[in-house]
Amino acid sequence: VLALALALPSVALENGLARTPPMGWMSWERFRCNVDCQADPRNCISEQLFFEMADRLAEDGWRELGYEYINIDDCWSAKRRDAAGQLVPDPKRFPSGIKALADYVHARGLKLGIYGDLGIFTCGGYPGTMLKHVKQDAQTFAAWGVDMLKLDGCYSSAEEQAKGYPEMARALNATGRPIVYSCSWPAYQGGLPPKVNYTILAEICNLWRNYDDIQDSWDSVLSIVDWFFTNQDVLQPAAGPGHWNDPDMLIIGNFGLSYEQSRSQMALWTVMAAPLLMSTDLRTISSSAKDILQNRLMIQINQDPLGIQGRRIVKEKSHIEVFLRPLSQAASALVFFSRRTDMPFRYTTSLAKLHFPEDAVYEVQDVFVGKIIGALKTADNFSVVINPSGVVMWYLRPMALPVQPRHVRQQAPGKGFRPALL
Repeated sequence: VLALALALPSVALENGLARTPPMGWMSWERFRCNVDCQADPRNCISEQLFFEMADRLAEDGWRELGYEYINIDDCWSAKRRDAAGQLVPDPKRFPSGIKALADYVHARGLKLGIYGDLGIFTCGGYPGTMLKHVKQDAQTFAAWGVDMLKLDGCYSSAEEQAKGYPEMARALNATGRPIVYSCSWPAYQGGLPPKVNYTILAEICNLWRNYDDIQDSWDSVLSIVDWFFTNQDVLQPAAGPGHWNDPDMLIIGNFGLSYEQSRSQMALWTVMAAPLLMSTDLRTISSSAKDILQNRLMIQINQDPLGIQGRRIVKEKSHIEVFLRPLSQAASALVFFSRRTDMPFRYTTSLAKLHFPEDAVYEVQDVFVGKIIGALKTADNFSVVINPSGVVMWYLRPMALPVQPRHVRQQAPGKGFRPALL
């Protein structure tokens, strides 16, 4: 159980990447390990799938909003390394090779991500990256023009992970190519101290999976939300520019979420400062799902340069929860979330009750509707109507702030934090 608790030498990634949460598309949740290209050529893990998704990101307005990564997940490689010990793509499903795919993606102003696993095999049973292969695989990915690596942890021990994850950070750095590094390390160690040391993790990885894989269901989304916010005192301080908690992919546009639940996932991932990695079929996505994922104000909040992860600040007996994320220029995002399953609920509160500064005045914009509510004072009571399993999300800009002593500016978000006036 060395896990993350080792006193590691200085292994800081220092790659200057992922200063805001990465955005893009990822194959796993929607397309899994479908390798039967004879029976299902349109949906199997093949270069064709990634060519087509790259076209959609480039042509359907995604790229301009910041969705720039096309990420290959598991099951892309041949079943064996080549004679030189190098990973090779499956020759039938990726006949052009990964370099050609990276070139195609780059030509469209996008970036390519790839998947590896620190173990004997990947989770899908393909060749893993054992410790002896770490440097070689990093060099291979760099030579192919890869821009992000997700390194999973199936078929490896805690000791191997404690050596291998930092070693891959060093190996990626040594290639000279900027490669965003996504680690699954904490997820394999239960996601919490003492096994997971988030101070060390933030120096090694740009983002990390802390918890279970998302599935295409509302139950799965809720289980992730519960775990992240139950453990927010540990997780929230670990996130920031260049190092993010990753609650896993956006499943909006698939089969398991209603319209209200889709809006809720988008709002809660945004308030968590989570990477926005969609896993859906962009060729057939509905206009309503697309509208949620392409909400400009939502993306602006997610990509806020301060990079402070939000927190749950209220949990009511009525099954209403309130989440707050402090943003740059003394702005804030509030999410009012209903776990109810009966009917729309009218929730009444005030900014004062939510610990906003006394005597401040805010302009409030509804993130989904766009409607602006002018001049809301901290003391004013207000009501929001929240649909079952739905959200109301607000963006608050200060119109007038009280004069505060300078020490308030230094306040770090911690337990029961108040929005700092930055």
